[in-house]
Amino acid sequence: MGRVFVAGSINMDVVATADRHPKVGETVAGQQVLYFPGGKGANQAVAASRLGAKTTLIGRLGKDSFGTELRTFLNAQGIDPGSIRETPETHTGTAIITVAASDNTIVVIPGSNALVSADDVADVPLAKGDVAVSQFEIPLPTIAAFFQRARAVGATTLLNPAPAQKMSGELLALVDILVLNETELGFLAGTELSDSDEAAKIVAVARQLQARPDQIICITLGKRGVLALAGSEEFAVQGRVVKAVDTTGAGDCFVGALTAQLADGVTLRAALAFANAAASISVQRMGAGPSMPTAAEVAAVLSAG
Repeated sequence: MGRVFVAGSINMDVVATADRHPKVGETVAGQQVLYFPGGKGANQAVAASRLGAKTTLIGRLGKDSFGTELRTFLNAQGIDPGSIRETPETHTGTAIITVAASDNTIVVIPGSNALVSADDVADVPLAKGDVAVSQFEIPLPTIAAFFQRARAVGATTLLNPAPAQKMSGELLALVDILVLNETELGFLAGTELSDSDEAAKIVAVARQLQARPDQIICITLGKRGVLALAGSEEFAVQGRVVKAVDTTGAGDCFVGALTAQLADGVTLRAALAFANAAASISVQRMGAGPSMPTAAEVAAVLSAG
């Protein structure tokens, strides 16, 4: 079994719940405030680790109370913390999240995540069969350096380009597997897409974005499931309809579950079905990091059909 190496953000999520989201300039009464470990990198690493993958997280924490709490949490998830550095000159990354009617709005303050550098990924012991994962909450030059090292040793690179921002063709060409939603795909391709668009249209846009003939692009569509473009092959994985409580971290759960399966040598189609089931569990729980399921929980969902 290969290992999963995640280079990415580590945040404390400060979650406020309310009956509805405020309009601009409006104040609404909330219900409660909650503190959850989060950050796309940490969420994906937690998901992979809980699902049985040997997982290393590369990132930075501030020297503050949030940093201490997050390190304790990550250690408890079985994640290798050896590549998580302390950065005393700035605060730990923080996300301010409002949850209302199962939907969320998020403001992310990068803090120490903005200082994750190429030096942080320079000595990561990547090898053939491993999966190198990253997202867009750390500097893009760091991701490029990470992926260059991964490809040099025969590891698989997987990018979740969220929050969406423009990237160079050089970085895109380093990506073996691109996992994104329809909004992010539309942004990167320079066209507007919605989750109600026909599958053929979404896949056609993905094909325009494809940087190499063998590049895999997976488009997550929430309850509609997943569309995949694997080289010249196209296929869909049916979604699961559940009662969502909090969708924060659902995409990260999907990515972490997918990487854990791929590191274990599972085929893409089966890995996507597994990841889809894992994400359907996570949205039924509050919080990002703490909502990630175990392998036994996902197996139970899959066996139930």
